[in-house]
Amino acid sequence: MMEQGLLHLYWGDGKGKTTAAMGLALRALGSGKRVVIMQFLKGGQSGEIPLLAQLGAKIFRGKGGQKFVFQMNEAEKAAARAVQSENLTAALAEPADLLILDEAGSAWELDMVDKDLLRRAVLERPAAQECVLTAHKAPQWMLDAADYSTEMKCCRHPYQKGIKARKGIEY
Repeated sequence: MMEQGLLHLYWGDGKGKTTAAMGLALRALGSGKRVVIMQFLKGGQSGEIPLLAQLGAKIFRGKGGQKFVFQMNEAEKAAARAVQSENLTAALAEPADLLILDEAGSAWELDMVDKDLLRRAVLERPAAQECVLTAHKAPQWMLDAADYSTEMKCCRHPYQKGIKARKGIEY
């Protein structure tokens, strides 16, 4: 009998959403599962990415330039949206026991992905495929569809004291 794949949603303003998703990727890889990771709106270096790739995860990430969406003009937004949608299409073409859509909520909220494609990727995925979404603000359809919904709430963060992100810890 084929196992049912469940939908995990890690969301909120607290730290740890991507970290939790990547921890699950590591667990799945260690159990011989096929892992595909799509990171929306992320293009900078992050310490876990080379190691997960080395362990066999298929990773799709990056955006046009390194600007935040609020810094982009309309042409740059259109180009970034196209890259995100192309990356998602490529990620979906890969066989996956675990599909991670990191920052899917932000891509949705900021209109940086083909919304119909993203919704179908989640709601019409293969029955046995486990899926993880991360979001700062999760749209209602993600909250409604999730089998696991974990809200990460920021109670304190070093950034509030002026401490910048540290390599190997925050990225």
